[in-house]
Amino acid sequence: MRILIVEDELALAQTLRRGLEEERHSVDVVADGRDVLDYAVAARYDVVILDIMLPGLDGFVVCKRLREHGITSHILMLTALGDVDQRVRGLDSGADDYLTKPFAFKELVARLRALARRSRDLQVGPLKVADLTLDEATHEVKRGARRIDLSALEFRLLHTLMRHAGQVLTRDNLLNQVWNFDYAGGSNVVDVYIRYLRHKVEKPGESKLLHTVRGVGYKIGEAE
Repeated sequence: MRILIVEDELALAQTLRRGLEEERHSVDVVADGRDVLDYAVAARYDVVILDIMLPGLDGFVVCKRLREHGITSHILMLTALGDVDQRVRGLDSGADDYLTKPFAFKELVARLRALARRSRDLQVGPLKVADLTLDEATHEVKRGARRIDLSALEFRLLHTLMRHAGQVLTRDNLLNQVWNFDYAGGSNVVDVYIRYLRHKVEKPGESKLLHTVRGVGYKIGEAE
């Protein structure tokens, strides 16, 4: 998952970042509530871990602004121990879940897994980029009326790219998400499978959808 930690307590923020990166998540950290919206608009985070007590804007205001701007990332709010009013206010502001401080790291990871499962359960309908559609329920991929046959790995790779349409994913991101964190080979397997996808998804006369961002990674989207 791609996660944004919003926490002004530097030691805690860095501890969480190291732990989550060891769990193979992609993590950014921001300390000031006024900067959160810019981050959330620029990148598609799966989860925002949001502390309430922040400089600039408090967590309640940040949460509400994210929802008002159409940010659909899950929000896990960090609240004070035993403060029921904070938890209720956070949920009313648009948070999906809360965790009271102090907390065990393994509980945080469990909450993140639960949010990820919720995302999968809530996903309805096919993914679509231009005239390319992918239906996870039927495992069917089409470019217009043309059906595309993909291997299981090709399907997972395309699904990951389309789920993050318009977002640049690094080779490490793709290895972690598609090859389930435990692939022992080199990262050039990503390049190989991108070539396989291009051969199947972009036939002569069809617009280019798979884009290489030199030195960074790959993204899917209509030509700019």
